[in-house]
Amino acid sequence: MGAAFSDNYRFLAKYNRWMNQRLYAACEPLGDEERQRQRGAFFGSIHHTLTHLLLADRLWLHRFASQQTRFAALDATALALPPGVDYVSIDAYPDWSELRQARDALDEVIEHWLAEMKPDFLGSTMLYANTKGVARAHPAWQAMTHFFNHQTHHRGQATTLLMQAGVDVGVTDLIALV
Repeated sequence: MGAAFSDNYRFLAKYNRWMNQRLYAACEPLGDEERQRQRGAFFGSIHHTLTHLLLADRLWLHRFASQQTRFAALDATALALPPGVDYVSIDAYPDWSELRQARDALDEVIEHWLAEMKPDFLGSTMLYANTKGVARAHPAWQAMTHFFNHQTHHRGQATTLLMQAGVDVGVTDLIALV
């Protein structure tokens, strides 16, 4: 795998952070009641959608950290979850400011992780069990692509929920960051 491939994921991490900052800033004026209002989405509310995204990111980062390549940025502190929490524990961060701080910190971890990642990792085979315990094996670049695509998917849901609440996040296109 070439350096351009690695650079692509670094760019996606930059976009991820930029978009998360914009999304959380757009959510801020709503207040807890509006952020937690059930709006018929897969995870119900804006707050719970964003909580799922944070937890799923940590789940994937645990998977990346469990491979043969070790990454200093993916240490136990960076990947810690509240006790008894998994990727669908939508009540893991009931406090908005804690959720926002956790998101900011994780986005920083993701950027540091990608800065240290060597291009050969992307060609390695990921070995892990999915959430149902099914063994999986595929190239790490496919997992990386899923990692960032999953974030974009759920941020798209969150922007729709924000529009329902009367908040326009503005341009969300990746190319706007260029």
